[in-house]
Amino acid sequence: MGWREMRMSSFLLLILGLLVHGTAAFGEIRSRNRQQQKELASRHRYAYATMMYMGTPRDYEFYVATRVMIRSLSRLQVDADLVVIASLDVPLRWVQALEQEDGAKVVRVENLNNPYKGQPNFDRRFKLTLNKLYAWSLVDYERVVMLDADNLFLQKTDELFQCGQFCAVFINPCIFHTGLFVLEPSKVVFNDMIHQLEVGKDNPDGADQGFIGGYFPDLLDKPMFNPPSNGTKLSGQYRLPLGYQMEATYYYLRLRWNVPCGPNSVITFPGAPWLKPWYWWSWPVLPLGLQWHEQRRQNLGYGAELPMVIIQAIVYLGIIAVTRLARPSISKLCYRRNDKNISFIQVGLKLLAIWSILAAYVVPFFVIPCTIHPILGWGLYLLGSFALSSVTINAFMLPTLQVLTPWVGISGVLLVMACPWYASGIIRALAIFGYAFCCAPFVWLSLVKVMACLQASVEREVFFPKLG
Repeated sequence: MGWREMRMSSFLLLILGLLVHGTAAFGEIRSRNRQQQKELASRHRYAYATMMYMGTPRDYEFYVATRVMIRSLSRLQVDADLVVIASLDVPLRWVQALEQEDGAKVVRVENLNNPYKGQPNFDRRFKLTLNKLYAWSLVDYERVVMLDADNLFLQKTDELFQCGQFCAVFINPCIFHTGLFVLEPSKVVFNDMIHQLEVGKDNPDGADQGFIGGYFPDLLDKPMFNPPSNGTKLSGQYRLPLGYQMEATYYYLRLRWNVPCGPNSVITFPGAPWLKPWYWWSWPVLPLGLQWHEQRRQNLGYGAELPMVIIQAIVYLGIIAVTRLARPSISKLCYRRNDKNISFIQVGLKLLAIWSILAAYVVPFFVIPCTIHPILGWGLYLLGSFALSSVTINAFMLPTLQVLTPWVGISGVLLVMACPWYASGIIRALAIFGYAFCCAPFVWLSLVKVMACLQASVEREVFFPKLG
C-alpha cells in the first residue's frame, strides 16, 4: 500500500471515529435533555415543609413524628413536594431514610443563632426553632405550607397553596399559631428576617412563635381565606379558618369535632411535650392518640420498636416463670443475737419492701419504647408490673391480692378511659373521677394490709431469724 493510500485510510478512520463519537455525544445530550425535561415536568411548584434539628431529649420521637407526617401527606397524594429542613447535625441515616424511604427532599442548613436564649422566660427546648425561618429561603417554590411535626392530617389541603404571601390560623383570640402557615418564599424577606435577628427585634418568648408573630403584627385585621373556585392564587395576607389547624383541646371537651369555620382538615397538638400523640401512653389518656397511631400503623409501621418489645416481653415472662417455680425469698438469711443494729435492719427491710412495690409499677413505664403503639405499650406495662410485683410478693412473703390491687386498679381505669360511649369529655372526666374515688379505699386498705403483714413478719422474725 502506497503512502497516499495509507493517508486516505487514516483520514477515513478519523472521519468514522468522529462520526461515532459525535453520535454517542449527541445521544448523551439528548438523554440528558430528556432527563432534565422529565425532572422539570415532575417538579412541583408548591411544597409542604417541616424542620428537624438535634439537641433535645426527644429528637428520636420528633424524627418518627416527621416521618409519619411525611408519609401521611404522600398517602393523601398531595400535589406538592415534601421538604424537610434538616440541620447539619441530623444523623445521616435519618436523612437517607427520609429521602430514600419516605420520598422527601432534605435541605441541609446550619442552625440559626438564637439571640434570645438569655431572656428570663426563655424555654431551652425552643432554642433552635428559629430554623423555621429557612422556609422563606425555598425560592424554588411559589408557595410553601410550613408545618410542625405534631400535625395530623385528616384530608388533603392543597387549596392552601392558593393563599397569599402569608396566611396563618388563630387558635386563640390574639395570637396566630406557627404550627401551620402558608408563605411565599422570598430571599428579600429571609434576609430581612436574619437582619431582624441580628439587631435583636423584640421577641416575647424567644422562639419562632414570638418572632414570626411580631414580624406579621397586623394579621388579625386581614380577611379570612376562602380559596377561589377557579384555582387562582391570592395576593396579600389572610387569616386561615380554624378548621385548618384544630387544637386537640376542642375535641377533648366534646369527644367530637365541632369546628364550623372551614373544613376540618388538620389537628394540632400544642402544649406539654409529654402529651404529644406519638407516645404510647397518649391513649386512652388522650383519645386522639389512637388516631395518630393508626396513621403510623398504616404509613410507617413499628418495625424499629418491635425487637425491643419482644425482648422485654420474653424477660418478663421468664421472671414470672422463675418466681412461680423457684419461689425465691429472703427468709433464709439470718443474723446473730448480739448484733446491735437489728432495729436498723428491720426498718431497712420494710423500706426495701415498699420501694420494691413502687419500683414494680414505675420501672416498666420507663423502659418501654416511647413511640410504640398504645395497645402494645400498655400490654407490656401491665405484663412488666405483674412480673416485678410477683418477685416482691415471693421475696418478702407479702399477700398477693393486696400487692396487685394497684395493678387491678390501673387495668380498670384504662378500661374506663377507653370506653367509647361517653357523650362528652366532661362526662368522661366525671366517670374517671368517680372510678378513682371508689378505688381509693381499696388501695388504702391494701397498703395497710401489706404494712401489717410486713410488720408482723419482722416481729415474728420470719426474716433474718436469729442464730443461736
